[in-house]
Amino acid sequence: MTKALTLQDIYKSYPTEPKKWAVEKINLEVEQGEFFCLVGPSGCGKSTLLKVISGIEKPTKGQVNVSGNISMVFQSGALLPWLNVFDNVAFGLNMKETPSHMIKGKVEHYLQMVNLSGFDKKFPRELSGGQRQRVGIARALAVQPKILLLDEPFSALDPLTTVGLHNDLLKIWQETKITVVMVSHLLEEAILLADRIGAMTSGNIRGIMNVELPRPRKLKSEDFYNLEDKLYKLIQS
Repeated sequence: MTKALTLQDIYKSYPTEPKKWAVEKINLEVEQGEFFCLVGPSGCGKSTLLKVISGIEKPTKGQVNVSGNISMVFQSGALLPWLNVFDNVAFGLNMKETPSHMIKGKVEHYLQMVNLSGFDKKFPRELSGGQRQRVGIARALAVQPKILLLDEPFSALDPLTTVGLHNDLLKIWQETKITVVMVSHLLEEAILLADRIGAMTSGNIRGIMNVELPRPRKLKSEDFYNLEDKLYKLIQS
């Protein structure tokens, strides 16, 4: 299979702590069309690694190779409050100087995909947390990336909203065949969504677990619990 993403000996430190690695010795390959999730405790380097993949942060050492353009969805949604939903989704398209007659169709298409048709004139302050995240996902998808990065996008949402967004995300992933790399601190969420899960602690990926449960996955099945226990032990090792 073709690789969407390859990380070779990635190290990252910051000027404030030059002798401490935020991430170290990361080697990872993600296949095109794969749903890959990184899990681990707070401060283990998950979000830093995602920023390195996106290009927001440059690695101190190592090589990042990606097969195409990347979009990122942030934990907070990161919408521009002075722009309405339409203009937030169109933001990346405008930056790429996409013709205006094409922008309208693309924005409408991706708002429909995230179940927000008719919300185009609303502003972020008028939306719920889940709706703001849907707008963030639509904005990321509108530029038709090869790789979609998700930085704990559901962590601030209530459980019922999260379930709906999980289902929508899986549907979008299956329809678009996009490569997804997601960061989560919830083992259950990772097992529910991902094809493979990388367990991170102290800046390093300690191991990778395949998830071969059939979809849709049953949270309370014995196989699910066994995988959750296996992943927990991998993180604690």
